[in-house]
Amino acid sequence: MASTAKKQKISQSAPQQLSNRQKIVASVPQKGFFGHPKGLFTLFFTEFWERFSYYGMKAILVYYMYYSVSKGGLGIDQQTALAIASVYGSLVYMSGIIGGWISDRITGASSSVFYGGILIMLGHIALAIPGSMTMFFVSMVLIVLGTGLLKPNISSVLGEMYDINDARRDAAFSIFYMGVNLGAFLSPYVVGTIGMKYNFHLGFGIAAIGMFLALVVYMLTKKKNLGLAGTFISNPLEPTEKKKVSTQIGIGAVVIAGLIAVAVSTGKLTVQSFIDLVGVLGVVIPILYFLLMYRSPKVTKEERSRLIAYIPLFIGAVLFWSIEEQGSTILASFADQRTQLNFAGMHIVPAWFQSLNPLFIIVFAPVLGWIWVKLGNKQPTYTQKFSYGLLLAGLSFVVILLPAMIGGSDAKVNPLWLVLSYFLCAIGELSLSPVGLSATTKLAPSAFSAQMLSLWFLSNAAAQALNAQLVKFYTPQNEMAYFGTIGVASIVLSLILFAISPKMQKFMKGIN
Repeated sequence: MASTAKKQKISQSAPQQLSNRQKIVASVPQKGFFGHPKGLFTLFFTEFWERFSYYGMKAILVYYMYYSVSKGGLGIDQQTALAIASVYGSLVYMSGIIGGWISDRITGASSSVFYGGILIMLGHIALAIPGSMTMFFVSMVLIVLGTGLLKPNISSVLGEMYDINDARRDAAFSIFYMGVNLGAFLSPYVVGTIGMKYNFHLGFGIAAIGMFLALVVYMLTKKKNLGLAGTFISNPLEPTEKKKVSTQIGIGAVVIAGLIAVAVSTGKLTVQSFIDLVGVLGVVIPILYFLLMYRSPKVTKEERSRLIAYIPLFIGAVLFWSIEEQGSTILASFADQRTQLNFAGMHIVPAWFQSLNPLFIIVFAPVLGWIWVKLGNKQPTYTQKFSYGLLLAGLSFVVILLPAMIGGSDAKVNPLWLVLSYFLCAIGELSLSPVGLSATTKLAPSAFSAQMLSLWFLSNAAAQALNAQLVKFYTPQNEMAYFGTIGVASIVLSLILFAISPKMQKFMKGIN
């Protein structure tokens, strides 16, 4: 085993990487899970339990922060709580940079998934410890770092199992995405109900159990089902680089710790200044990341052209995720305070609304997956699919305008309006998100396969960093202007993407 690992860490040229990709595909049993490789079973259920833990935690996190201490919460100001939740989400996806780099240069994707899962589980355990802001921030750090290791790399492993021209590829990402959303659908009912009706910390404890089950599934089935997927290191550190990199990481950690200590002691590091810092990083990091890949000597001319085609997809994804992620912040608050919770003879727990998006995706993911396979080479281009997603996301916010127009901003809203909003956004997500993952793995330069997935997840990081600033402008009194402005902006961008689709297809150099 040791000699094999050493061989895999030898720096790989583009032809070697192509050869490795062929070896990986050959090593994975190609039938056994609904006509797909057996490895899809492993990744499907690993991600199911990981997302159960994450979205269970997320379903009650905002409420935990702004509910009073007497109700079991932390008693944070509501607007600050909404901003912190957005920053939390932004950092979770921003940390994919670290996870992608570690995978591409040190561990490989498979090991990164495992280590990330352990950190996430420990983060949920920290949240389950009652009554401490300290443990809340410790949990944030652990979950941020753990998700950064796991999230981009599990998608990278999935992409490796298929030949780049395999017609099942897009359908596989849709099936995988259904597993993501099955976990996300169940957890608000389980974690949300227990967390809000009984005890927030008990809810967080159940989320920790979900992550433990994800690790169990992964470790018991990966050897048999995944073959070599995730074991090759695409751009390993050379022996001469290791000492230099270790030194740089050590110095960087000391400098950052020192700056934080000084900022805290002088009062410069406040919640608002941290939110502003994350907002800047959400814009700057993707730009620097893109330039790093584009200018790398390891990237070919053809790969650079594909990176250019990726830019409008990335921008579209940022605006889409900005709307979608407000489902767990702005719309979560809307559900709690502006919605009729006694409906059709039952009392609705506000966290249950978090299950609507994944529910619709579970129902309609097979439909869209079947449509893409049926259309084959006649299906819409990646850019066109993104434009459809943005159009529906924009309409999901426009729909929220209607209750205020009909009944005013003070009246409680019929919950069916929220159901319709989540439905439109979910169908838009099916058109954009699994397709975006597939496009990212196809358009990725060979030397940056996992890091390109990190760039994809940075679109969500940028979106939530943006949301941390946007929540300042939301109040029940100006909700019409808020939802209307963002909704119309999304619709306009969708039309622009559709118009430039033929041009972007040329830049993709044969990738469909």
